[in-house]
Amino acid sequence: MTTQTERTLVNFTTNEGVGIIELTNPPANTYSYEMMSQLDAAILKARFDENVHVILIRGAGEKFFSAGAEISMLNSVTPTFKYYFCLHANETLTRLEQTPKLVIAALNGHTVGGGLEIAMACDIRIARRNPKSKVGLPEVNLGVLPGTGGTQRLARALPKNKAIELMTEGKLISFEEALELGLINYIYESENYWDEVMAYAKSFCPPNKAAKAVGRIKRSVQSGSEVSFSESLAIERELQQLLFQSEDAKEGIAAYVENRKGNFSGR
Repeated sequence: MTTQTERTLVNFTTNEGVGIIELTNPPANTYSYEMMSQLDAAILKARFDENVHVILIRGAGEKFFSAGAEISMLNSVTPTFKYYFCLHANETLTRLEQTPKLVIAALNGHTVGGGLEIAMACDIRIARRNPKSKVGLPEVNLGVLPGTGGTQRLARALPKNKAIELMTEGKLISFEEALELGLINYIYESENYWDEVMAYAKSFCPPNKAAKAVGRIKRSVQSGSEVSFSESLAIERELQQLLFQSEDAKEGIAAYVENRKGNFSGR
């Protein structure tokens, strides 16, 4: 198998509290083990960077967020490699999903197969309006299933019957249809798309929002949804207790009492 270890397939930059992860493998930003390893490393960088409050994932260019796994790579490796490739991808996307920082997916183009699986591990999905862009999990057409968390996350995002319909038919739908289903949160116009996405991401950063509270809300939902109700309430209480001890909670409560806007620090 030809490796891509010398290539930069994932770029990580920061901008005023936002950690930007860009998938960059033209023309379709497809991923290999090498790209997934770089994505994993970028997630950890964003997680450990105390100045990063929101993570934003995008695809390079304007046509693709990501078209998923490289089919040529899958065609050239052993079944054992494919298994560990899927396992590592599961671990990477679970790490992203469990990071207590808000994660936004900027769907700047086609978001299909594993690309949608990456997007579904994010908390909020914002699409760029384009009547040609599609969303879907068409893996059935390759004789396989969406194996990077797709069957599980889609069935949690949509009614089970609709999730099964989309996956078994291999159906690709428009961003507008995905918005109606609740699979994406917003569609922004093409003009000034990136600037508006960045402005939205920064709205969750200090001093605008208590970023730690935003992250713990996300963590409470993501972790709590996978356990019993009593256990989820325990998770919620523990996260709340951590927030009660934060500077932002003191500031937020004081600002409310004093009838002023909070000035949050992210601490």
